[in-house]
Amino acid sequence: MQRIKADEVVTIRMELNGRAVEGRAEPRLLLSDFLRHELAATGTHVGCEHGVCGACTVRIDGQMARACLTLAVQADGCRVDTVEGLAPEPGRLSVLQDAMRRHFALQCGYCTPGILMSLDTLLCDEPDADEARIRDVLGGHLCRCTGYQPIVDAALDAAAILRKESRDV
Repeated sequence: MQRIKADEVVTIRMELNGRAVEGRAEPRLLLSDFLRHELAATGTHVGCEHGVCGACTVRIDGQMARACLTLAVQADGCRVDTVEGLAPEPGRLSVLQDAMRRHFALQCGYCTPGILMSLDTLLCDEPDADEARIRDVLGGHLCRCTGYQPIVDAALDAAAILRKESRDV
């Protein structure tokens, strides 16, 4: 393992939303800042900067992570998925994104990217997730606008659609 000096700038390579990217950063730079400022992936929002609010939630090698608690160098060589990668193609929403839209599950939208990442991960890993499990996952997110019920309704709706689609394949 190579030692890196605190003020040294290093090259970080990763797969971001299915595409190989690289950027330069000091070892102390947070992944949230690296994504936003170096790679222009501005969908990852920074809220509390303490890992409490969930706005910065991303997936690193398939696991949910708080980008404000992760150093960019820790993601070197990893696959990182952000909210920008959820849409199946430009101009088209994912099933979950569309359900959030239909259920008015966002207002200011600040918390929405992190919530989408957590719920997308949940529905991929646990397609039969029930309301209690969805609420458990949402417990790691702060949303001051929606009261959570529309988000829960959207997640349940998306889960039902995804289950139906998987049966129809």
